Amino acid sequence: MSGPESSRVDPFGSAAALEGLPSLYASTRDGIDMVLRDRGLRRTTPEDTAGSLLLGASASSTLEGSPVTADELADGQGDPTARGALRLSGELLSLVPTWTRAPVQALARMHSLATLGAGDAGRPVNPAGVERLGNLAQALRRPTAAPGLVIAALVHAEIVTAGAFGTHNGVVARAAERLVMVVTGVDPASVTVPEAGHAAEPDGYRSALEAYASATAAGTQQWLQYSAQSFTRAVEASPVARGRR
Repeated sequence: MSGPESSRVDPFGSAAALEGLPSLYASTRDGIDMVLRDRGLRRTTPEDTAGSLLLGASASSTLEGSPVTADELADGQGDPTARGALRLSGELLSLVPTWTRAPVQALARMHSLATLGAGDAGRPVNPAGVERLGNLAQALRRPTAAPGLVIAALVHAEIVTAGAFGTHNGVVARAAERLVMVVTGVDPASVTVPEAGHAAEPDGYRSALEAYASATAAGTQQWLQYSAQSFTRAVEASPVARGRR
C-alpha cells in the first residue's frame, strides 16, 4: 500500500476486486463459517482459543527459523524467538482496543512483546517502512468494501514487506493477521490458526510474499490467491475442527 496504491479511497476493496478473488474469498469464508458457526455442533471455549494461540505461536516461530512444537512451548522450551512468539500470543487479544484506535501503536507493542529485552524492542528503525505503516493505518480507518479475510491478508503482507522493524517483522505480521480476523468478525473467538496455514506451505508462503513485494496487481493477486488457500488450512488446524472430526 505504498505509492499510488496508498492514495486510493479503498485500497483493500480494489485488491479484493481483482479477477477471480471475490468468488474465491466468498467460498473461503463459507468454509470458515461452516466449521465455526453455521453447524453449531458445540460452542467454542476459552480452552479452544488458548490452544489455537499456542499452536499459532509454535507455527510463527517455526516460520521465523526457530522450530518448536506447541507441546515444547507449553513445557517452557524454545529459544528467545519462540518464547517471544508465545509471549505475544498470550497478550494479543488484549490489543484489540488499541488496534481499532491506533494500529501503529498496537504493532509497536506487538514487536515489544516479541523481542522483550532487545535494544530496539517496540521501535521501528526503517523510515520508509514507518511511512508504509502509517499509510496502512490510514487505509484501515477508511470504509472498505473488502471482506475481512482480504484485509487480514493484506495487513500481513504489508507489514512483512514494509520491514519497519529491525527483526521479527514476520512474527508481528502474522499476529496482526490473526488480530484483524478477530476485529472484522471472521473469527471473533480466534480459534482458527492462520500461522499454521502458512507454516504448512513455507515455500509457497515466501514465494507469495515475494510476489506481493513487487508492488504490482499481479503480485497482489498471487498473494491473495495463496492466502485464501492458507486460510482454509488455518481452519483445518483449529482445535475446534479437530474436536469435531
